[in-house]
Amino acid sequence: MNQQLQDRLNQIPEKILTEEFLKSQGLGNEIGFWIFDYDPEDELQVREYLCFLEGLLAKKHSHLKVAHINLLQAMREYLDQRSFTDKAILMQQSKGDQALLKALSGPLHMDKFAPYLMEHSGAAERDVVLISGVGSVWPVLRAHNLLNKLHALLGHKPLVLFYPGHYSGQSLSLFNRIPSNNYYRAFKLVP
Repeated sequence: MNQQLQDRLNQIPEKILTEEFLKSQGLGNEIGFWIFDYDPEDELQVREYLCFLEGLLAKKHSHLKVAHINLLQAMREYLDQRSFTDKAILMQQSKGDQALLKALSGPLHMDKFAPYLMEHSGAAERDVVLISGVGSVWPVLRAHNLLNKLHALLGHKPLVLFYPGHYSGQSLSLFNRIPSNNYYRAFKLVP
């Protein structure tokens, strides 16, 4: 177990239970988007912690309504609903990864998928939105595209993206290897 990561994880409840966090106050009128970045090697520890966090919030802070969106699970359910999963598997097997990525770019465009996430998770009616599974859906879904679309849909609702890589405060680097030059209006949850 990575003790430094565990120490950072243990700070999450204290951060997300503050009035400032829940009301997105003190952010210079910015949107309340937060990123918890971590080394990709620690993915299983973070997943385990998220299960613990959900239980803790449900038990000790039941007044708080939390939506946890696992992107891989949500993408699978979305493609199943559209009867696209089996077709996607066959396409990948017969035509390869690039053909599949191109074919999925339409159905998984953020103008379609982000509203589905909002509706499916009930995010608009929740107090906090947690998003995980970023590494599991790459390169089909990209974190910056999702964040950019959710900005418009969530308003000032606090969102925490659990990110397997590095967030500099300006740019994301998935798996600490795949840089992104995009600007993000998100804050580091726990430095």
